[in-house]
Amino acid sequence: MTKYTTVSLPVTLHKRVERLIAEKEGFKSVSDYVTYVLREVVAMHETEKTPAPFTSKDVEVIKSRLKALGYI
Repeated sequence: MTKYTTVSLPVTLHKRVERLIAEKEGFKSVSDYVTYVLREVVAMHETEKTPAPFTSKDVEVIKSRLKALGYI
């Protein structure tokens, strides 16, 4: 049997999620939806599917701009 814990959400966020799941099928509660979303996010991070914030090309473009502005 799976054990559960409690996570607190701001009331405004909870209400937004309630409205969201009322429009969609497949989720019985805010807890079900939050569990689904967190599983997806954690799985994405665990498998390193999250792209790096900047590619090496992005870094070069940023460096060029900073150099042109006199910061480098």
